[in-house]
Amino acid sequence: MILVTGGAGYIGSHVCALLLAMGREVVIADDLSNSGADAVERLEKITGRRPLFCRGDVRDTGFITGVARTYRPECTLHFAGLKAVGESVRRPLAYYDVNVGGTVTLLRALRRYGGRRFVFSSSATVYAPSEVMPLTEESPLGPYNPYGWTKFMAERALLDLVAAEADWRVALLRYFNPVGAHPSGLLGENPRGTPNNLMPRLCDAAAGVTPRLSVFGLDYPTRDGSGVRDYLHVTDLALGHIRAMELLETSAGAHIYNLGTGVGLSVLEMIAAFQAATGIAAPYEVCPRRPGDLAAYYSSPAKAEREMGWKAEKTPADMCGDAWAFYKKSFI
Repeated sequence: MILVTGGAGYIGSHVCALLLAMGREVVIADDLSNSGADAVERLEKITGRRPLFCRGDVRDTGFITGVARTYRPECTLHFAGLKAVGESVRRPLAYYDVNVGGTVTLLRALRRYGGRRFVFSSSATVYAPSEVMPLTEESPLGPYNPYGWTKFMAERALLDLVAAEADWRVALLRYFNPVGAHPSGLLGENPRGTPNNLMPRLCDAAAGVTPRLSVFGLDYPTRDGSGVRDYLHVTDLALGHIRAMELLETSAGAHIYNLGTGVGLSVLEMIAAFQAATGIAAPYEVCPRRPGDLAAYYSSPAKAEREMGWKAEKTPADMCGDAWAFYKKSFI
């Protein structure tokens, strides 16, 4: 049995789709605070198999201990958490409570009931701001917002746990900028409230839900003045988790990997890719830079390819076309 916390959410549901298609037994634990219960039905439509579903909060000791005791997961993939950088600045205690406290509560439950293989959904925000790109797993750490610090601290707890208890096997996966959707159009990014990420805002502008897309800064020292990021198709990202899970079957200790394409694309380049993929020119306006935003931020995924055999394959056209197909099916 594979336990997927936050498995009804954006990234977790795509991982569940792959696990179910592989014939693995899956139990999802999710409080649905940033997802919908219909993800279970959508997963069944895609794969023909229905995951088990337990609704609850990973911070709830009784709930998550009961899940671990009942299902005795051989491996856990942990996605449950809060993930908006701006919100973390406004609500830091909530982020520490969920992202750090929830992880510790989950680990305590797993210590009691086996399942000591653990894949952690981390973030590139654990790295220190730097002008040296690409970022490797050896790049200096030093988050610059509460969200990044919560991921850093959860990573630290896992590394310390592995050092103290040698039977744990842990993979820390540092994402860059997930975008796109499942090719079926049934799974995709559906944030609650005002979206923070580029692709949902771009789709809103293309659909006329918002008058135009805000481009935050056009005066960066990049090739076109807009910020450069490492956009990664969510299905490629999901496959990275499967490779990490498989790695832990034979490799002890802790393993850290960047998951990205290794290619930085600017915001304006993504807008152009969206138009090429969909035929829609989304209107945009240039706004002042957001505090804390960096000019460029992209990965070196060479270690993941070398050690896990994982490499991102999807193109910007795939990212934009699949995101738009999901958006049309879900919201138009």
